[in-house]
Amino acid sequence: MKEEDVLKYQINDLIRDEIQDVINEYVDAKESTKPSGLGFVGKEDESELKVSVNQTEIDNIIKQYKKLKKQQNSNLSQIKKLGLVDKHGNPLK
Repeated sequence: MKEEDVLKYQINDLIRDEIQDVINEYVDAKESTKPSGLGFVGKEDESELKVSVNQTEIDNIIKQYKKLKKQQNSNLSQIKKLGLVDKHGNPLK
């Protein structure tokens, strides 16, 4: 499996998890505000939740991730991690 496919899979998992969290919060909020009076039965929502995720946005996220990874592995980034200073005691940039 290519690295890009793995990233897409991980992003899709994160999106699913976030959607599930929002759904759980909605259900909990709905149950807590449900009227408890006798004889009052409300019709439950029978609609389906449909979510569409723009594939170009996922591709943009992957590009940004790769760019950040490349910057983290650069020599300049490695120098910053070492905490080196110049002759005046200022951190190297």
